[in-house]
Amino acid sequence: MNKNVLVVGATGGIGAETARLLRTSSANVFITGRDAAKLNSAGDVAGIPQGQRFVMDITDREAVKQVADAIHAQVGQLDILINAAGIGIIKPLEQLSFDDFDKTIDVNLKGTFSLLKYFLPPMIVAKKGLVINMPGVLGKTPMGGAAAYSASKYGLDGLLKSVREDIKRTNIRITNVYMGGVDSAFWDNIDLKVRRDAFILAKEAAKSVWFLCQQPTSGVVSEMVIQPFNHQVI
Repeated sequence: MNKNVLVVGATGGIGAETARLLRTSSANVFITGRDAAKLNSAGDVAGIPQGQRFVMDITDREAVKQVADAIHAQVGQLDILINAAGIGIIKPLEQLSFDDFDKTIDVNLKGTFSLLKYFLPPMIVAKKGLVINMPGVLGKTPMGGAAAYSASKYGLDGLLKSVREDIKRTNIRITNVYMGGVDSAFWDNIDLKVRRDAFILAKEAAKSVWFLCQQPTSGVVSEMVIQPFNHQVI
């Protein structure tokens, strides 16, 4: 797969494994993450050159612009943009603070808007590309205790579907992945009783993203739903 690919949020379980799989498929991979040490660890495992690793906070729009400018200076445009970044604050409304809500929207929704603003224009000029985002099942089906998270993911779903209409006269594909529970560090600091042993493995989740990068030029996978076998909610 001779493609220029950016994986945003490559320090997480799904992002890191996706980057590794893409490198084994001969893709030219760029990665971002907030934590420099974790980013370099993921880059070392995947065999990604140092100059293609960028420490970036998705909520910092100037940082997103700088990374976009740096990548575009190297390759002209991305073939594939994969957004695996996100946070989950799972609390009932009475415990959910304004800061919790703002932070969730800033990362999961506004951060994605910044990515689209800075990475989509060169794709529009070229009239081709693929954008993969992960609204997750809570972007389709709400859950108690997830008001902020569901709001951010429902918003993300609407944002992407609207942008899809804006670019429908190009060959740019937008694919939304509605993924259920994945056994990753995402759940480490969430106070919720879940059966992580029954969740999707991060490596298996990454394979689905890798698969989506192989879409044929004659068609598009608009949506993919993947959930734990014992917890099919949609």
